[in-house]
Amino acid sequence: CKRVDSDDRVRCVIIRGAPPLDPPEGKRKKPNSFAAGADISEFSGKNSDDVRAFFEDNAWEAIWNLSKPTIAMVDGFALGGGTELALSCDIRISSDRSMFGQPEINLGLIPGGGGTQRLCRLVGYGKAMEIVLAGEMITAKEALEIGLVNKVVMPEELENVTMDLATTISKKSPYTTKVAKRAIRASLELPFSEGVLTERSEFVALFDTEDKEIGVQAFLERKNAEWVGN
Repeated sequence: CKRVDSDDRVRCVIIRGAPPLDPPEGKRKKPNSFAAGADISEFSGKNSDDVRAFFEDNAWEAIWNLSKPTIAMVDGFALGGGTELALSCDIRISSDRSMFGQPEINLGLIPGGGGTQRLCRLVGYGKAMEIVLAGEMITAKEALEIGLVNKVVMPEELENVTMDLATTISKKSPYTTKVAKRAIRASLELPFSEGVLTERSEFVALFDTEDKEIGVQAFLERKNAEWVGN
């Protein structure tokens, strides 16, 4: 993730599972898992020290801490750590056959990859409680209704829809998209009044950037902006 974040050629990051295998002729392609969570058999006999070491370097926080916009492209099962992986992204686009859930409660555990925190911020206290305490799967349609995902599309449309959005984002100033992400993220971490001050500070600072001048002139001259990234 550090290499991706430092590569100026990368404007937007898409997180996806392995593509589905080709089905027999005449059969609909079935999804693989986006990320089906941990191998439960590995939990047997583990103690707190074993598990604590695992969190020293994990994908959830690595993706969450990327400064660039991230999109989860979900097709299939996204359970436990898989839902948490999607929650670590800024935007989630799902196929209509995907399933989400936090089933850890059924093992005598709770989500450990940020699920209790990010889920609550995204869908609200009550829905987060229901998903975590019931430990049941929810459909993509349900996920859309509660705001867990941004869009639900047919499986054959998923890649194009995701790529179209990533392309749209990638055409904006790469510096300004980072600033926008930072300002929006502040709303999750700061009281409202402090968040507004953070936004204002970021807004004012952008007036000293080359990309602001480029964007304004491109708008006035009705041409595409050629961003320089600062």
